[in-house]
Parts: sequence; C-alpha cells; structure tokens
Amino acid sequence: EIHNEYFGDIVGESAPLKNVLEQIETVAKTDATVLILGETGTGKELIARALHNESNRKTRTFVKLNCSAIPTGLLESELFGHEKGAFTGAIAQKLGRLELADKGTLFLDEIGDIPLELQPKLLRALQEHEFERLGSTRTLRVDFRLIAATNRDLTKMVADREFRSDLFYRLNVFPIHVPPLRARTDDIPRLVRHFASKYAQQLNRRIESIPASTMHALQQWHWPDTSSQDERAGHHPHRRVLRRNQPRMARITRTAQ
Repeated sequence: EIHNEYFGDIVGESAPLKNVLEQIETVAKTDATVLILGETGTGKELIARALHNESNRKTRTFVKLNCSAIPTGLLESELFGHEKGAFTGAIAQKLGRLELADKGTLFLDEIGDIPLELQPKLLRALQEHEFERLGSTRTLRVDFRLIAATNRDLTKMVADREFRSDLFYRLNVFPIHVPPLRARTDDIPRLVRHFASKYAQQLNRRIESIPASTMHALQQWHWPDTSSQDERAGHHPHRRVLRRNQPRMARITRTAQ
C-alpha cells in the first residue's frame, strides 16, 4: 500500500506515479545513492525531499545545491567550502554544502552540469566520504547520503566524454525515472484540487467548484517541459482565486473571518 499522504505535494493515483512512490518506499530507508531522472518541472526535488523525509536521516539536515545555478568558478567553494584567503574575496572561512549535510542528505540538482574538472573531487567524496576545503590540506570526514537529479542524458554524456563514467556508475545505483505530467493526465483533477485548496488557503479564499470543462481542458493540454508541471496544473485556479470577477474557472468566496 502506498501512503500518498506522506509525500506532501506529490499528488496522484496514476500507475506511473504509484511506481515512483513504490521506488521511494523501497530505497528511502537505505543509504543508497539515488539518481532522479526526468524533464524540467516534473518534481524531482519533491522526490528528493520525500526520500529524505522517509529515511533514517529525516531528523537531520536536507541540503540542496543546484549545480546549474552556481557559476563554475564558485561551485567548488559552494560544494566543498574554503578557508580564509583561499582566493581573492575569501575573507572568511566558509563551510561547503558537503560539510553542512553531515549526518543528513545532500541533494545535488542538475548534476549533469557539474564541470568535468570538479567531478573527480566529488567522486572521491562519494567513495571515501572525505575531502579538503579549498585552501586547506586538512582532510575532513563527512557522513552524508547523496541524492542527485538531472534532466540530461548522462549515458550520452559519458559516451561523449562530457561526464566521467566512474562518477556516473557511482550515481546510478538506484535510478528513479519521474514521468512528465502528460504521461499521467489522470492525476490532473487531483492535482488541481490540491493546489487550488493550497492557494485558496494562502489567499484567504474558498474555491466552491471547478467546472468539468476546465478539468478537461487541463487534461488535454500537452504540458511541455517548462517550470513545475504539477504546480502549473493547479495554477489556473490560483489565478481565479485572485480574479474573483471571472468565475468560469472556479466559483470562489472569501473565507469567513
């Protein structure tokens, strides 16, 4: 039995989603490295947080780093930390995400964007659970569980020599493929109700109903791989919560004070 209520904003009852939830329950309580694969906006971070929340490390920290959001020159410092004076502008010691994730979970999003020259250091941290901060020769030990995610084809990147094969095999211990919303359109009505209720509560409104025509239109939409697909499915009622004078999407009222 899959306990969906444990997974927050991961909402749905479709077969593809149930398969993902079964995989989460299988691997969550182990320390196995998990590689989450899927298009942009399919909820990979939600999966990572669910894995952490169901793990034996759930009372410890969940530390996230988006490898594509940090300039290449700063990524090593963000991940491994640095000592004062390690480089121009390093005016104080800084702990890296690896150190901050000690005893907890480190989530590396967009792992496919990590530079080749940094991959051996990450591989060593993953294999040996040790590393040095930038500007230091002191080896630090760290106990962490790694969850990585990407929307890129790492197998092709390995073949093209854009990603180290040894790091890939260390990451690909337990892959979870997250289906796009267009592959589980049966979940859309439940998603719409979930997010509409969530936004209505935030905005002190109540959604009385969502027309069947609206649900049908959302289920027919092709849901391209941009932004957060699940939350976008509930975003139209969100706008309708704000624009009360256009009730065709959903009938709403102000919640009693």
